[in-house]
Amino acid sequence: MERADSLARLLEVTETHSRDEHGDQDWKLILEVNGDLDHFRQEYGKVTAVDVVKFYTIDLNNATSLASSVAYARENARSLRHLISTEMWSQINVMHSRFRDVKNKDIQPRRLAGFCSTIKESCQAHTGITEATLYRDQAYLFYWIGKMVERADQASRLLDVGFRRALKLAHSDDNAGESLSHWTGLLRSVGGYQAYRRTHPIRLRAREVTGFVLTNKSFPRSVMYCLQEAHDDVSKLINEHGVETAHPALQELEVALSQLQNADIQQLVNSDLHEFADTLQQQLITFTQRLAEGCFGLDKQD
Repeated sequence: MERADSLARLLEVTETHSRDEHGDQDWKLILEVNGDLDHFRQEYGKVTAVDVVKFYTIDLNNATSLASSVAYARENARSLRHLISTEMWSQINVMHSRFRDVKNKDIQPRRLAGFCSTIKESCQAHTGITEATLYRDQAYLFYWIGKMVERADQASRLLDVGFRRALKLAHSDDNAGESLSHWTGLLRSVGGYQAYRRTHPIRLRAREVTGFVLTNKSFPRSVMYCLQEAHDDVSKLINEHGVETAHPALQELEVALSQLQNADIQQLVNSDLHEFADTLQQQLITFTQRLAEGCFGLDKQD
């Protein structure tokens, strides 16, 4: 559900804010964020707005599409029906059912923003219902850990690819690298524009945007905030519920947090952001593997 929310947000922002060096919507960007460019070209060929939107909304052959994400969420909810609330189950079912009625006309460019808003509202309703009804035991902690890890991963990808795109555009326009449109789109894609303006009311610059998305401790979609939340919940699994096998996963998170806390933002902006983001994403993968191995008895190939 968190992935669906992030993807709907990115689709909406791409339609309204993201532009390439020719002034057109940069639909290639969303493929790069999700690592799907090669897969898309195999299935569709040329990158066009219509095909990218279809690929990421109703294409069930794409494992990262909205339809696939909601289908996976429903299947996971079905398998955990004895642990989740009736309200959670009902809301996911309703959302899943609505996708079966979506037609190509519903995702045309003039309707895309409204479609994405509906998806975001449904995902946010899921979060609210979960917060209000899910019993606070180990199941809730695992739910929240997964949500935070997914959110941190998405934020790092959006920052990495969006930043590289802004730098590329800067070479074609002396002011593009610092222009409002590029950084506004990036911040809106992580739901952080208004929050950023609370702390930086005057300027939109590379260093400040990068530091905000990576390390701000009060913005609930920053990488730092998400990793700290996940760290706190893994600690609760160990200290309050006796899940001692979560220690290896906790150690992985502590390494990632330490690197984030000690990061030189200006250096990242100058040269090292892509490598830093790649390392962080790999650390999150390793963390989830350690959690699966330690808490669910799953090995790496599972």
